[in-house]
Amino acid sequence: MADKDFEENNGVAGEGSDAQASGPAPQNPDSTEAAAAEGSDETPVDAMDSVPEPVEGLTVDDILGATQTGEAAAEDAVLADLESTLLNDLKRLQAEYANYRRRTEESRQVEIERAKGEAVKGLIPVLDDLDRASQHGDLVDGTPFAVIAEKVRAVVERLGVVSYGEKGEEFDPQRHEAIFQQPTPGVDKTTILEVVEVGYRLGDVELRPAKVVVAVPAE
Repeated sequence: MADKDFEENNGVAGEGSDAQASGPAPQNPDSTEAAAAEGSDETPVDAMDSVPEPVEGLTVDDILGATQTGEAAAEDAVLADLESTLLNDLKRLQAEYANYRRRTEESRQVEIERAKGEAVKGLIPVLDDLDRASQHGDLVDGTPFAVIAEKVRAVVERLGVVSYGEKGEEFDPQRHEAIFQQPTPGVDKTTILEVVEVGYRLGDVELRPAKVVVAVPAE
């Protein structure tokens, strides 16, 4: 009986020794994963300190919208500068073109008047003869000669030719050619005393200066 009890006790002891030798009992995998999941919810202290505090009422859309608005404003400023530059260039070109047209038109008119003047210069001797005939009384109204004279003068007038140089006018060296100066008492300025040849001009083109005798103040 004692031996049996001893064996039983030894057997129990042996089993206990084997259990201890074999190491700790295996744990349930589900319980291990749950523990790991619970541990993952904990945030390190340093990481929590580095997270910025959220701004109240500010969203990601607000941040992106502000960035896009700034870029649009910069693009608008560049486009405004470009538009201003192009507008100034356009105005400058328009002014240059207007000046070019004005100069061209003025030059064209001068050339037209010169061409007309060259054509009229051939008629100046005829006009001189008509003036002499009129002074001598050869141009009697109603005669063929008088009619022809009127037609010639009408053509010259339509071309824009103007005659100048009359007795009593003040002498102008730019338009008159003094062929003789006569001292005259009572004259305080140089005036035309007699017209030898009438002067002609066409616009700004001088066809022929008037040849005159002038009265100058007597010493």
